Amino acid sequence: MISDRELHGAKILVVDDLPSNIQLLEQILSGDGYTSVSSTMNPHEVRALHKQNRYDLILLDLQMPGLDGFGVMEDLQDLENEGYLPILVISAQPKERIRALKSGAKDFISKPFDVLETRTRIRNMLEVRLLHKQLEDSNHTLATLALKDPLTGLPNRRLLMDRLSLSIAHARRSHHAIAVVYLDLDDFKSINDSLGHDAGDALLCGVAARLTAAVREEDTVARIGGDEFVIAFWELNHADDVGKLVAKVIQAVAEPLAIKDHVVSMTASAGVSLYPGDGETAESLLASADAALYKAKRMGKNGFSLA
Repeated sequence: MISDRELHGAKILVVDDLPSNIQLLEQILSGDGYTSVSSTMNPHEVRALHKQNRYDLILLDLQMPGLDGFGVMEDLQDLENEGYLPILVISAQPKERIRALKSGAKDFISKPFDVLETRTRIRNMLEVRLLHKQLEDSNHTLATLALKDPLTGLPNRRLLMDRLSLSIAHARRSHHAIAVVYLDLDDFKSINDSLGHDAGDALLCGVAARLTAAVREEDTVARIGGDEFVIAFWELNHADDVGKLVAKVIQAVAEPLAIKDHVVSMTASAGVSLYPGDGETAESLLASADAALYKAKRMGKNGFSLA
């Protein structure tokens, strides 16, 4: 539901080549309590203005010299990812109504203005637009929750597997190597037992930050549950480089970390698999790295093993 406060704070742009029309529309909008209203008499400015301000409603005159309202709508099409142009067109030519709607406008006002009709159509369009934005925001939030670990903000297993599958397809064409590192914190349970789960969560966030800082920007660090992380190194020119990369990651984890007035020292063990030798799918690479992790655990802590 859209509140009056949200509605009256909506960003509105009036586009008309006649000052008298702009003045009348601004009076109508001001009288209804809208507080964020701007205007332009230059249709060539509309694209740049909308790109900068993302208006919730554009009141657009169709008949303007140089660039008419249809040209303005064409300029705006690629700025709206969802194809929703928040445009209410204004014209003294009712026969242009259908063409305007087909061009992307969402509603139509005829000149001369009927004030009550104008006010109603503006409010109705703004309510729809703001509800549309709420839905977009909600969908974005749901998508983020579905793909990100809520504690650390890292990619979760689903996003990791999606990225890994895409990278494998690319690696087949480019003949690059990919390394998957399955990393597990050593004796993490002791932190939860001695300092509490809040401290454990803080430690996981600290480790996530260190892992991200220790790899290249193009690589992926994911948390797939508990104290388990996976790092995917993309486009390695030489598979031999992976040992240095993993050693750097393990060293970063081992640096002391201050948590709740305590200095905590934590180590990690890791298993490493390489594409294509240890698997040619996301699932097989992850399984090979997981098996190598258990091998590393048996060999001792604070180290890694190759699949």
